Amino acid sequence: MQLHWHTEPLLLITLLGVGWLYALAVGPFRASISDGARFPLRQCILFYLGLTMTYLAVGSPLDQIGEQFLFFAHMIQHMLLIYCCAPLFIFGTPSWLIDWLLKPASVTKVMRVLTHPACAGLLFTFVYTVWHVPVLYEAALHDKRIHVLEHWTMFGLALLMLWPSLTNSTRIPRRSHGVRMLTVFLLMVGQLPVFAFLCFSGEPLYPTYEWAPRIIELDPLNDQVLGGIIMKVVNMGFSLTLLGTIFYQWAKKDAADDPVPMAPRVDGLAYSPET
Repeated sequence: MQLHWHTEPLLLITLLGVGWLYALAVGPFRASISDGARFPLRQCILFYLGLTMTYLAVGSPLDQIGEQFLFFAHMIQHMLLIYCCAPLFIFGTPSWLIDWLLKPASVTKVMRVLTHPACAGLLFTFVYTVWHVPVLYEAALHDKRIHVLEHWTMFGLALLMLWPSLTNSTRIPRRSHGVRMLTVFLLMVGQLPVFAFLCFSGEPLYPTYEWAPRIIELDPLNDQVLGGIIMKVVNMGFSLTLLGTIFYQWAKKDAADDPVPMAPRVDGLAYSPET
């Protein structure tokens, strides 16, 4: 096993190109995109951290290990792309930049449909489930083009799936707290079939990992079960954290919206609690 870091032109050009365009948008072109917008230092850190994590997920030796030797390593790749990289890109893009990208009416119309919780949730769950069908999964492992498509669809649909809960956009804003909580809960439940498929099949499902050299003391079936457990633990950890955050924000908003109660009248006068 000879591990290496990927330097494919397409990967490097894509990551460097996205980083360069972002730098232009928040730097020299910021004034023309949004008059008066301040330099978004915090968002820049998050965005470039997202780019770095994306390269670590698909360009580090983790990619080779997950492609040729260990199923659970491949699952870690997917979890990084879905639950780490996608949120970092969403939080790292200022609202004024998102709204500028959505300025064309046709783009806004399409994105309203694609980011609707029902549409985005169903698309992500369906595509994520289908990619774990052994025939397609094996095809992605043996054909680099299909493997790239697999990662791009998972990452792209993760952006759409998380948009209703995390977006900074004002043109297509976050959904109500109740809708967001219901969506996150259903998405958490939606991965149960894949989890059960991986953990309770009773036999290795993917020949690549079944016949791969054992680089660690972990047999193919337990490797597969470990991958399923990693998937579900990361999914539940992210979802429960998001649910708790949304509930806290909802309760805080309701408390702020409630009027200050008045104390009973005493001697013909009304006193506020502060009195």
